[in-house]
Amino acid sequence: MRPLLVRLLGDERGQDIIEYVLLTATIGVSAIAVWPLIEASIALTYSTLDTNTQNLWIPPDPGAGS
Repeated sequence: MRPLLVRLLGDERGQDIIEYVLLTATIGVSAIAVWPLIEASIALTYSTLDTNTQNLWIPPDPGAGS
């Protein structure tokens, strides 16, 4: 068992794939953690834009012209 363990610890094949997997997982977890903040910011921006667009023109009151 010991020679197998020593051989596995010394073998560097596949190391770059493991590093890319760890990097990808780190980026993915970070994106998931930050998404609620981004989502809230997008929702607020869209809501403000929608309100401002709706308030660009207010139709005149039909009874005010008489």
